[in-house]
Amino acid sequence: MAELSLQHIDKIYDNNVQAVFDFNLDVKDGELIVLVGPSGCGKSTTLRMVAGLEDISKGHLYLDGKDITQVPAKDRDMAMVFQNYALYGHMTIYENMAFSLTLRKENPNVIHKKVLAAAEILGLTSQLNKKPNQLSGGQRQRVAMGRSIVRSPKVFLFDEPLSNLDAKLRGATRREILLLHKRLQATMLYVTHDQTEALTLADRIVCMSMGHVQQVGTPLELYDAPANIFVASFIGLPPMNLFDAKVEGDKLVLQQGQGYQVALTDQEKQLLAPYQGKVIVLGVRPEDIEEGAGLPVTISNNENLGMNTLAYGNIGGPNGAKICAKLKGWVGHQHGDQLQFAIKRKHLFDKETTNAIR
Repeated sequence: MAELSLQHIDKIYDNNVQAVFDFNLDVKDGELIVLVGPSGCGKSTTLRMVAGLEDISKGHLYLDGKDITQVPAKDRDMAMVFQNYALYGHMTIYENMAFSLTLRKENPNVIHKKVLAAAEILGLTSQLNKKPNQLSGGQRQRVAMGRSIVRSPKVFLFDEPLSNLDAKLRGATRREILLLHKRLQATMLYVTHDQTEALTLADRIVCMSMGHVQQVGTPLELYDAPANIFVASFIGLPPMNLFDAKVEGDKLVLQQGQGYQVALTDQEKQLLAPYQGKVIVLGVRPEDIEEGAGLPVTISNNENLGMNTLAYGNIGGPNGAKICAKLKGWVGHQHGDQLQFAIKRKHLFDKETTNAIR
């Protein structure tokens, strides 16, 4: 397929509002990259600049080593799948999938073979004579993907393609996109605000906030070693617990939790030596908490999820710091129950810079 390189790319609108700051990324041939972040973080703007639908204010975009920064969208050999499908309602599914090739005046026999091949991959063979309004949302999204496949582009671009689907369809279509990537070995750039999509689909994730790249890495790297507090709180469900804590010798003293203490390992003591007497941010994922000797917690409520239970409470009493633990099994704790939570693993962050302490 293709290699893509974004080098020092900015997006500045005519009113001097900057949406993307110094974006750098090298996408390998056949790699599936997911851009993830909250609404307004610049991820869709970045994708649209790659597609040629938005001008690049500064920086350069390369496709297979060729500078395509100024190349029109129609000549970039990329195919985009939109959130709202963008299908022609008066055309059949076959005609929708064949449309771009028909415009190019491709040989009808070649078009027919490509449409049938794409329909076979996506399970649409029996739907080709129908109109879009006769299909479900998930099927229409597959048609949009099929329309891209028949073009055999160098790069596939996905702009929040699952956001209009219900939860069940999102899961099924997500799996179809993953299988499609494995089958085509295509270079793909995928935008979403849904961290579940990012974690399950991506070879690598680009996490963005307010136009800036916060971290680039594999899903495990972002989950297991977040670069800063934003990534730590955005990646992972439920979100990471974050507490202000003062470093005092071989322990952390929680600042909101009636002075309760958390012991440090030898390695953590070394990392925090420069922070003695200072307040840092202690991060703990809910799944890294278990019942056992540790912090006293007053339970406020439970969410039973079958194999796991999310237990919410406050450290030291109703006015203490809020905490969420992901406990194994169906746990029947009640409002007001007194428990003890043990922390199995900690993440440490500089309170001023918000960066991870490593």
